[in-house]
Amino acid sequence: MQPKLVYCGLMTIAIFGNTMKSDTLREVRHILEFFANQRNLFPTGQEIHVLLSQELRQELELREYPGFPENWDSDKQPENVYGEPIDFALSVGGDGTFLTSAATIGNKNIPILGVNCGHLGFLAEVQTQELNYILHKLLEGEYTIEQRSLLALTILDKEGSKREGLVMAPNALNEIAILKEGLSSMLQIELKVNGEYLHTYNSDGLVIATPTGSTAYNLSIGGPLMAPQSRGIILTPIAPHSLTVKPLVVPDDWKFDIRVSSRYDAFMVSVDGRSQSLSTDVNLHIERAPYTVKVVQIGDNSFLKSLRNKLNWGK
Repeated sequence: MQPKLVYCGLMTIAIFGNTMKSDTLREVRHILEFFANQRNLFPTGQEIHVLLSQELRQELELREYPGFPENWDSDKQPENVYGEPIDFALSVGGDGTFLTSAATIGNKNIPILGVNCGHLGFLAEVQTQELNYILHKLLEGEYTIEQRSLLALTILDKEGSKREGLVMAPNALNEIAILKEGLSSMLQIELKVNGEYLHTYNSDGLVIATPTGSTAYNLSIGGPLMAPQSRGIILTPIAPHSLTVKPLVVPDDWKFDIRVSSRYDAFMVSVDGRSQSLSTDVNLHIERAPYTVKVVQIGDNSFLKSLRNKLNWGK
């Protein structure tokens, strides 16, 4: 099937993948072979370029593709070695790989298509058995783009000044989790919403999740599901020391200020699984990030289909 010629010149795709997983490496090879074959169908002046990270290229030992693909320096602006913008990113793996891809891309405005080599795959929705069909649709321009909101974490000292360099990637597509460290006793998490005191959670932690993250950590601790297109933020305590404390959904333009107390004067903060220890002498400020992650949707993949297939609804 020859693709429709949507792009009048260069189409550039960056591929992310977990180099530690053989299934991912196999699918990346499959994608490279697919694009290597498709580029021969394009007339003169129309090309497909594929970019890989240096680590992924080395792991694949890509000597059989001379000059293809090139390396992508993700620390620079969203332009590749050809001086053209990157059109799409393919995240090959599970939801963890998708989160890493989104963190690397940041605010570079590159749409991401997730290919699932993992298990549940609420973010990486494309299954490997439908990969060729999905890639054809991508070349034909038959896709939609969904905007997914993120949360931004700022760490402050007691005087309210920003503490730099404590979190490498402070924005979360799924959730920001405040957790007790190791085997320490429960935390006291004082939460203010839009400057107004709400509650002090005596619990093992607190998860602040986006609608996209409602199917992640939030789901495992009894939080509500939300369609990823919704505009809200979920507050779900972890093992609260009170039967009256329940999850809460608030508008996504609300802002949160958090002070944590602990017997051991330390706690953990996790931003989409990227965790680090913090001292209780800091405060946390969380609000909606100023940019969104763009997720490519193709075919009949949808949030409702994911609920039916992955949570066995209706069976």
